[in-house]
Amino acid sequence: MEKFGKSQPVTRVEDSRFLTGQGRYMEDVAPGGALVAMFFRSPVAHGEILDLDIDAARTAPGVHLVLTLADLEAAGITVGMTGAAMPNRDGSKGASPERPMLARNRVRFVGEPVVAVIAETADQARDAVEMMGMDIRDLPVKTDVGPGGPVLHPEAPENRAFDWGMGDQAATEAAFAAAAHVVSLRVDDNRIIANSMEPRGCFAEMVEGRLHFSYGGQGVWALKAQLSEKLGLAPEELRVTTPDVGGGFGMKAFPYPEYFSVAHAARVLGRPVRWMSERTEAMLTDNHGRDLSSVAELAFDADLKITAYRVRTRCNLGAYNSHFGQAIQTQLFSRVLTGVYDIPSVWLQVEGYYTNTTQVDAYRGAGRPEAIYVLERAMDRAARELGVSGAELRRRNFIRPEAFPYKTPTGETYDVGAFDRLLTLAEAGTAGFEARRASDAARGLLRGQGLCYYIESILGDPSEGARVVFNEDGTVDLLVGTQSNGQGHETVYAQFLLDQTGIPVDRIRVVQGDSDRIAQGGGTGGSRSVTVQTHATLATVDRMVAAFMPYLAGKMGVEESDVTFDNETFRAPGSNLTPTLLEAAEMARVDGRVELLTHEARATLPARSYPNGAHVAEIVIDPETGAVHLDRYRVWDDFGNLINPLLAEGQVHGGVAQGLGQALMEHVVHDSEGQLLTASFMDYALPRAGDVPMIGFTSVPVPSTANPMGMKGCGEAGTVGSLAAIANAVQDALWDRGVRQADMPFTPLRLWELLNAEPVVAE
Repeated sequence: MEKFGKSQPVTRVEDSRFLTGQGRYMEDVAPGGALVAMFFRSPVAHGEILDLDIDAARTAPGVHLVLTLADLEAAGITVGMTGAAMPNRDGSKGASPERPMLARNRVRFVGEPVVAVIAETADQARDAVEMMGMDIRDLPVKTDVGPGGPVLHPEAPENRAFDWGMGDQAATEAAFAAAAHVVSLRVDDNRIIANSMEPRGCFAEMVEGRLHFSYGGQGVWALKAQLSEKLGLAPEELRVTTPDVGGGFGMKAFPYPEYFSVAHAARVLGRPVRWMSERTEAMLTDNHGRDLSSVAELAFDADLKITAYRVRTRCNLGAYNSHFGQAIQTQLFSRVLTGVYDIPSVWLQVEGYYTNTTQVDAYRGAGRPEAIYVLERAMDRAARELGVSGAELRRRNFIRPEAFPYKTPTGETYDVGAFDRLLTLAEAGTAGFEARRASDAARGLLRGQGLCYYIESILGDPSEGARVVFNEDGTVDLLVGTQSNGQGHETVYAQFLLDQTGIPVDRIRVVQGDSDRIAQGGGTGGSRSVTVQTHATLATVDRMVAAFMPYLAGKMGVEESDVTFDNETFRAPGSNLTPTLLEAAEMARVDGRVELLTHEARATLPARSYPNGAHVAEIVIDPETGAVHLDRYRVWDDFGNLINPLLAEGQVHGGVAQGLGQALMEHVVHDSEGQLLTASFMDYALPRAGDVPMIGFTSVPVPSTANPMGMKGCGEAGTVGSLAAIANAVQDALWDRGVRQADMPFTPLRLWELLNAEPVVAE
């Protein structure tokens, strides 16, 4: 049996229904006649609730239920939500204040849910919400990321949630003291909103005495565990499902307060209850991404080899801990702290702070884009200050091929890599840049080129299960533990099963997102899905083939050891029977061998894989207006063996588009009172088709040793590499104009101001 995919660019089978309006998203599957939930939310960023007037809402037309935190507690619900808490450098645990499902006496960010209203129609629910009044004593608002200001939680003095460190601080300090050269750069990473095409939504209903909860998310099992714990339900009393999902990007991976109110309301009322976020509501309450500022320092010897790397970061957590919030800029950032470079000593110190803003959590890449952005901006600055090309400085410091497997100072073990090979191809792909720059200069334009060499680590549960079921109608169900959010899982999973078994794709139905049918799963996130799921499918196929062999040996009249499975059929010397798996399953069905119609296995990846590659961007700036245009973009990626190159390239395109959005236009802005000024698409810019150039993609595979397929995850790689490539290109264009500090987003106003600022003269 072949152990590697055929790497065919199969077009997405799910697109036929998506493009013809046959997708089944949350609003499509919500039960008819369901009641509608809406939330009364805090209009201020920080305040003490003195009085809450909800009497009129309780008796408003069409209203069935009004819920406050007191109502939830009276029903026995565990109302506190918690997230990851990182250890401090002194060994103590980071702050873990309660985040109530509905506000408890105090509100801490604009949009925080205070009251849930359940009514017959959306209009009636909205009317009831507007009848409510809340007397608030305004409290001072904190929006800066640092110590001091009004204390949001008594558990976090000075609003510092944690002070975390990793690495060998003493060795790093010694290396800096002995360095021939030291380069330092402040790097700001702006806050953004995921803005998935489909906002968050859910419905809940009671079915035969059990609670059925359905939501647009990234996996059903974590939320099932949360609902079971918080609502006091036994796991068997609860079913969680997920239909088609219109984008997640990490933001939909977590429990949110609204889900628990909707679930409780359905139980109390005995009727289905649905909720769908409106766009501004989503911008206010969906977990935001990024929002950190770092000072990066590189120490070099006389030969320009890096001897140490030091990063000090302050990150914004928002008003509360979100699910993984404290882990993003600490543990996940550290996974690729040193990138693709052989750096002996490192020290990473991160302080997390609470502010009166929306929570911050994972957004496409979750810590890896942030870490690579800091490192690759610093490498670009170092090359300029040390008088060598960016490619040359990177090449001198690459981890050499003979050093693999390579253990980084933060404990990751990179299995393979050929970084110089990809960089050489990237250099060749930039031919003609100087001529293009000169041509633009003659027209009064500034052209810049930026390089980023990234690496990322796939994340998430390394274990996954798969089940194959042969149905009476000749189709096959492949039940998986991941959850597509639009990536094309149905195609790639069916394609892989075809490759391993010969079962035609049009006979395969991928089943996902149902806790009743799939008992366990790791969901989707961290570029894990295809790697872990195909690994589990491979284990299931092996078990399935082994189970059929003794049965078919009896049919063929041969010893079991004589039966083989190759070229998509079973064979044995001396037998004319050559059944396919579908034919073998039908034979077993006729013979009453029902145990041969279902096969499942779980498998655990032996290690993580590390996608990597070179991104090269070219931008053009009009200094008269500050307008920036991303003119060219090329990527050379090592994703190992590709199962479906077309889908991999599509993932890169999407990731780059989200990266350029953050780099050039996306930016969350709060005023001094914590009000979100970018709460609609009139104020928050997203890239459109005309902003995205044709993206060149070249696969340069170095098969991973961390899984039998030799593959590496690709879902987040485009974003991980694009931020620094674009930022370095902008800095390149501005350098000769005296600009030394340029931070995202590179909006026309910001670039015009940089170009027209008084030059800073070094003393």
